[in-house]
Amino acid sequence: MCAILFTNRAGVGRTGFAAALATMRHRGPDAPGRHAVHGCCQLGHNRLSVLDPNPRSDQPFYTADRRHAIVFNGEIYNFRELARAHGIPLRTGSDTELLLELYVRHGEKMLGWLYGMFAFVVLDTVTGEYFAARDRLGVKPLYAHETPEGLILASEIAAILRLVPNVAADEVALRQYRALRGFFGGRTLYRGIEMFPAGCFSRNGRINRYWSLPEGPQAPPSDEELGALVRSAVDYRLVADVPVGSYLSGGLDSSVVAALARRAHTWVTGLPGENEFEWAEKAARHLGTTHRAITVEPGRFLAAAREMIAVRREPLAVPNEVLLFEMTRAVKAENTVVLSGEGADELFAGYDRIFRWAGRARAWDVREFAGHYCYGAQPDIEAVEEAVSPFVDREEPFAIVSAFFQVAHLHGLLRRLDNATMLCGVEGRVPFVDHRLVERLAGVPLDYKMAGGVVKAPLKRVFGRLLPAEVVHRAKVGFPVNLERVLPPGMGAAMDRWFDFNLSELGIDTGNLVPAYA
Repeated sequence: MCAILFTNRAGVGRTGFAAALATMRHRGPDAPGRHAVHGCCQLGHNRLSVLDPNPRSDQPFYTADRRHAIVFNGEIYNFRELARAHGIPLRTGSDTELLLELYVRHGEKMLGWLYGMFAFVVLDTVTGEYFAARDRLGVKPLYAHETPEGLILASEIAAILRLVPNVAADEVALRQYRALRGFFGGRTLYRGIEMFPAGCFSRNGRINRYWSLPEGPQAPPSDEELGALVRSAVDYRLVADVPVGSYLSGGLDSSVVAALARRAHTWVTGLPGENEFEWAEKAARHLGTTHRAITVEPGRFLAAAREMIAVRREPLAVPNEVLLFEMTRAVKAENTVVLSGEGADELFAGYDRIFRWAGRARAWDVREFAGHYCYGAQPDIEAVEEAVSPFVDREEPFAIVSAFFQVAHLHGLLRRLDNATMLCGVEGRVPFVDHRLVERLAGVPLDYKMAGGVVKAPLKRVFGRLLPAEVVHRAKVGFPVNLERVLPPGMGAAMDRWFDFNLSELGIDTGNLVPAYA
């Protein structure tokens, strides 16, 4: 919904802070550049108005006594229920006010009551103490740069780079990117700039975890329970005071979301002759939506990628992020919020090749995992080991792979969606990343998720009647981008050339990567 920026560094001037905030104007075009100063602390906000578009809900937002201020990116879908349950009278129609009041009254325990996606900072303007938190699975981004001089928190890396120039590249992160198409363990491309951990909060610099993916086996839900959870997740993500649409690729996940959402507009994208337009059109006709197919010409692809990289100051993970960006430009004309099927593959073992391997494997083998997961031509087992290390204490390969995909892999996909949508001033929402659904399916065995060898069998069984049979039962197709069509001719594997293109746009030479893994 927005961009936030916070610092308690005395050396950051007001003009520099304002310039850093302006690098994220695209995230909040409705009320950009809002800026407050309290001693050495500064809070900034660019607002995308989704709930209560009235200026009374602009941020930084203050308590009635002006002691506490908040900058907040995200949505709390159950904010009205929480206001009633805790007897909080609201001056606005905004979840921002509810979030601030809940924290002032109840402290960090209120994080467990929130249904939604969020990254926020609360400042006590009298003491200078701050509280920061991020949602359970990291739907909304928050980057951090901390030194003895103080802290900077921001929704995008570009804002931090504006305040802290000449930051060196992180050699380990570069290796992660080339081996795994992303960054893991809180790393970013830049040394000293980290991703604030999902499911955590910080009070004056001390980070604590308030949520973790449940461990251990769990019995599967009934069809009725699963159906109710998914419907509730979609219903909550329709809470908005602006128009909501849906991506509709013609695959199962986005089609289920669009069918349950019942909103007017649906969208699909692809390259000429390399797309899922036929399947999306079948689903759209069945659902009765106003549907648009956005074709991205190969000649436009690299220009759009360069635009994204220049604004974000980060490499793109996967090529289809460019297609999402180009589609969302069109979405903005009709919808400020768009629903996505992201997260279903992680919940329901939808990546059948790697999940089938994990289900059959008798013991964990990182090299076999890398062979199924990595895309670069040169394997980097050390990089893979570090990425997977938080999950290898689980008892069996399927549990390790499931947890890795649900937490680490999904985080990269969520970054892709947030980056592509917010660059266009559109908020992406992900019903399948509802924490209640994630918790309920954690530890559920593969023979439920892939019953009878059918990929995502529970989704097909529970929601198949809402869609055309050929859409429900078609084989899974990735989000296709033939890199040979969009990259200049060159030597080596196309994916490695894609990595090199991204890094070269950022002025990074990968020819002399440090071999040691530190």
